Amino acid sequence: MIRVLLVDDHKLIRVGLGKLLEAEAGIEVVGEAADGETALQLARELAPDVVVLDINMPGMNGVEATRRLTRLEPAPRILIVSMHSQDPVPARLLEAGAAGYLTKDADADEIVAAVRQVHAGKRFLSADIAREIALGNVGGSPLAKLSDRELEVMLLVANGYGIPEIAERLHLSPKTVATYRYRLFDKLDLRNDVELARYALRHGLLEDVPV
Repeated sequence: MIRVLLVDDHKLIRVGLGKLLEAEAGIEVVGEAADGETALQLARELAPDVVVLDINMPGMNGVEATRRLTRLEPAPRILIVSMHSQDPVPARLLEAGAAGYLTKDADADEIVAAVRQVHAGKRFLSADIAREIALGNVGGSPLAKLSDRELEVMLLVANGYGIPEIAERLHLSPKTVATYRYRLFDKLDLRNDVELARYALRHGLLEDVPV
């Protein structure tokens, strides 16, 4: 039996994935979490075989959650399911120890196959992720210069979150978030949030287009 822990801050996503996986023979959903800290706690208590993990969560980001989950003993296999398909996001997660990466538009059969494959000790990448990784051009992109936290703040700013909302979501002070924001403008040679959103959209990093 493959024991699965679902981690996503959207309950609807967790419910949908849970029903999908529970319908499959040999797969059991043993728990759910809405953030990285809870995921770590449940992983220690429940010892899941596979953790299905989103990237954007309150508090601990997906990269750090992946790193810490893979240090547990026994360590679960991490399968990322995210809206973000273009580098440097997939590369950062794979470097952190993720065994698989899917986008949220993957069909049901692909998700089930990914859970089974990473549980078997293999890597699973959806076709679009594999193609992006194969391009191997992230090193020349300004995005490669961003830290994990800067990349996370960029995604939230680009999706229309204000500084107070980002501060609450990431458990940071508004002053710290503002510092990250201006650092992003400097590193990416941008002037404001609108240009940042357009930049993220152009690089395939935008989950929802701000209105």
